[in-house]
Amino acid sequence: MSTAHGRNGAWRWVTPGVGMIAAVCTLLLAFAACDGQGVDEADLGVTVVAAMAGPDGVSMGTVALTQGPNGMLVSADLTGLTEGWHGFHIHETGSCAPDFSAAGGHLNPDDKGHGFLHGPNHPGDMPNIYAGADGTARANVFNTQASLKSILDDDGAAIIVHAKPDSYGADPGAGDRVACGVINRN
Repeated sequence: MSTAHGRNGAWRWVTPGVGMIAAVCTLLLAFAACDGQGVDEADLGVTVVAAMAGPDGVSMGTVALTQGPNGMLVSADLTGLTEGWHGFHIHETGSCAPDFSAAGGHLNPDDKGHGFLHGPNHPGDMPNIYAGADGTARANVFNTQASLKSILDDDGAAIIVHAKPDSYGADPGAGDRVACGVINRN
């Protein structure tokens, strides 16, 4: 990135130094952290885990969420899925009983629209995950809109895996809920 500066009618190109670039990057990161969800300093580096289960109660693995300064790393290690793409979301209520419907809709505290391709999306939206022929899915997703503060509120939150992929549009279209896990601090 260069800029032109003129003095006494002569123009020259000035390339910012490393110090200036570092200062600008620091400011951009600070502004990125101010996403409205808030990050408590005490939560930095804290990991919470959702033990995932199918509708029959059989274990389907875990999803770990680790708080960073600019969002959360969401790490899935799942089994027992059908081969293919699956919708993968944070839902608004920390309950999976009796049929996963208790988890409610996607985590959406600011009432934003749904889908990466539809416009400003909400913290519950995450990329689809892929399960191989053996039914396993391992994924790391970085969610810049969610935080432990927004997830561990009075009614908690849950991770849901759907039967089909999310459309990334206004209507999720991801089908049935095939795995659910309540996000717990301990």
